[in-house]
Amino acid sequence: MSDKFTAVWVSHTSISDFLRCPRAYYLKNVYKDPKTKHKIKIMSPALALGQAVHEVLEGLSVLARDRRFTEPLTTKFEKVWEKFSGKKGGFLDMDSEYKYRERGMEMMRRVMNKPGPLTELSVKIKMDLPWYWLSEEENLILCGKVDWLQYLPETDSVKILDFKTGKSNESDDSLQLPIYSLLVHNCQKRRADSAAYWYLATDDVPVEKKLPDLGDAQKRVLEVARQMKLARQIVRFKCPNGEDGCPACRPFEDIVAGKGEYVGEDEYRGDVYILKRQETDLEDREGELL
Repeated sequence: MSDKFTAVWVSHTSISDFLRCPRAYYLKNVYKDPKTKHKIKIMSPALALGQAVHEVLEGLSVLARDRRFTEPLTTKFEKVWEKFSGKKGGFLDMDSEYKYRERGMEMMRRVMNKPGPLTELSVKIKMDLPWYWLSEEENLILCGKVDWLQYLPETDSVKILDFKTGKSNESDDSLQLPIYSLLVHNCQKRRADSAAYWYLATDDVPVEKKLPDLGDAQKRVLEVARQMKLARQIVRFKCPNGEDGCPACRPFEDIVAGKGEYVGEDEYRGDVYILKRQETDLEDREGELL
C-alpha cells in the first residue's frame, strides 16, 4: 500500500551514497542521534563551496531574464558566503576558507563573463522538492532538485542543465542524468530533449550530454531503489571494506564515536558537525543537497 509518509524516498545523492558504501548511506540517511533524534551531517569546505555556488545560480531562475545580472554575481556570492564562513563551512583556518571562497568567486566571474544559457528563458518546477512515485506498488518515491531547466521555445521543450563545482567529471555510468530525466518527465509537462553539465571550475560553456532512454532509466533507478528498501527492511548496511571502513563511511563513524565538533543545525534540523581531519572523499565531492 502506497503512503508517502512511510515510503522509501530515494534521490541522486542517497543512491550515490548507497552504491558507494551502504554503511555511509545508513549513517547519512537513516541513522539518528539517540540524544537529539536528529540525522547527522558533516560540513566540509567542498560541500560549503558547492552549496554556496548552487544557491546563487539557482536563484537566478526565478528572476526575469533582464534582472538576473543587474547585481553582480560576485556580490550575491559574498552575501551567501557569510552563511558558510568559519566552522559553519567546515573551515579550520582562514587560509583554507580564502582558497575556497576565491574558487567560488572565480566561478561567479566565469558565469558573468559568459552567462550563456542563464540569459535564456527557464522553467521552474512548481514543487519545493520535486518527487513522484517511482513505484507506488512498492512504496518507492524518487525525489530531487534539478539545477536549471532551460526553455526551448522552438520545440516547447526543456534542456536539463547541471552545475558542477567539484574537481572531477561525472562518470559515464552515473545515474544522475537518468534520475534527472525521470524527475523532469514526471514533475512537469514539457519534454526534456537535451542536457548538459557545466563544470564551473574549468569550462566557459556547458558540456553537452546525451539523455538516456526513459524506460532504461526507470529500470536502472528502480533496481537500486529496491536494493535500498531491502537493506532498510533487514537492517543490513555493510561497508565494502569491512570493519576497516572506507573514505565514505569513516568520517561518519568518527562523528558517531564523538570525535567531531558540533556547529549547529541545518535547515532540515540535522545536526551539523565538522572534523579536524577531513577525508579525501569529503573534499573531492561537490555540494549535493539531497
